[in-house]
Amino acid sequence: MRRWRGFAIAGVAVAVAGVGLGVANAATSEAVPTVNCPQVAPALPAVPASAKAEVERNLALLNTQIQEANKRLSTSVGEGGVNFIQNAILGPLKDKRASTIDRIAISIGRTAAKPNLPVDSLATCALNQNGGGNAAPEPTAVPAATGAAGSTGGTAAAPTVNCPDVKINVAIPASAQAEIDRNLALLQTQIKEANNRLATTIGQGGVNFIQNAILGPLEDKRFATINRMETAIGRQAAKPDLNAEGLSACSLNEAGDAAGGGATAEPTATATAAPTAGATTAPAGNNTGTATVNCPDVTINVAIPASAQAEIDRNLALLQTQIQEANNRIVSTKGQGGANFIQNAILGPLKDKRFSTINRMETAIGRTAAKPNLNAEGLSTCSLNQ
Repeated sequence: MRRWRGFAIAGVAVAVAGVGLGVANAATSEAVPTVNCPQVAPALPAVPASAKAEVERNLALLNTQIQEANKRLSTSVGEGGVNFIQNAILGPLKDKRASTIDRIAISIGRTAAKPNLPVDSLATCALNQNGGGNAAPEPTAVPAATGAAGSTGGTAAAPTVNCPDVKINVAIPASAQAEIDRNLALLQTQIKEANNRLATTIGQGGVNFIQNAILGPLEDKRFATINRMETAIGRQAAKPDLNAEGLSACSLNEAGDAAGGGATAEPTATATAAPTAGATTAPAGNNTGTATVNCPDVTINVAIPASAQAEIDRNLALLQTQIQEANNRIVSTKGQGGANFIQNAILGPLKDKRFSTINRMETAIGRTAAKPNLNAEGLSTCSLNQ
């Protein structure tokens, strides 16, 4: 009787063990899901050559983020509740991707028109419930922009700059002659440097590359140089109006010009266009050193998780620091640059800094709560208190 009981118990144990093995096999054979993210590279415009390396690094980072998320999915099987994957994996992945895509757009926007990418839809990933999918779907090589209108490209001769002659139509005090000669020679040097830049950057940048990277800075340099000549004469005589605003802007000889265009004339008494009536005043946008930046307040209109509070405080303080730095820059560069100096050298960079800072605050909150929309695009732009 005891022997029969022993066989019976052993049989039950084997049966139970068999059932257990079947359950285990079923559990391990179930495929682990993987993330399925939209490609970003096909949504990009032509990438300036100067931004190519940074854009490709960030595209590679998008692949790394996908691989990390897939690894987390495989190592956390069975963890958490019904919303675990969304809150612990897909949500943080979306935040990382949004920041990376923003950096790509900012990188392109430094030397071309900043693309308006659908960040929210490109950052959002779904699941391949049965696993599989491409762990590195993002193409990481992008071609540099070529042949865009307004950019140097193709095999045609590089364009050259065409600048108006600067003529000194007043008597030059002897004490100012040497400084005038130096600045007239500097105008020629600036033209040669711009032509050299045009020749060495063929194929780089987008539609606005030449204007933003060559003609714009050249205009600022010429304005400052002509202004210095006015000041030099004005130390010993009536300060003349040499029409710095009108003579600073240069155009392009599209087919190239061996002479370089815009030869700076020697001081001459030959009459030129009559100067504008009245005292010379700083043109709109020129840096008088008295303006201050006027930035919209950034208000956090959602509850801030305790774990994010310190980072939020640091970034709010950083926004104030950025405003102070911009105001200091305005004061320390008084009299520098042309009509677009403050916009190009101070307000533009300030906008990029503020956008990144506000975006970091959204991301900080989104790590442990729903990611808010703090309106980074609308609150980044600052104006001037003249």
